[in-house]
Amino acid sequence: IVAVCSGARDESGKVVALDVKAGDRILFGKWSGTEVKIDGEDLLIMKEADIIGIIG
Repeated sequence: IVAVCSGARDESGKVVALDVKAGDRILFGKWSGTEVKIDGEDLLIMKEADIIGIIG
């Protein structure tokens, strides 16, 4: 993971912290996320719900 936001909002509007952090290695499904290219680097933008697991 390159970067994360401060969290997601729940139904009441409260910010809930994410379980992942920059530097984590993750597993995700083949069709998860949105592909973007920034400064020539291919990246994926995805929701935390699309993450299957965190490696080590």
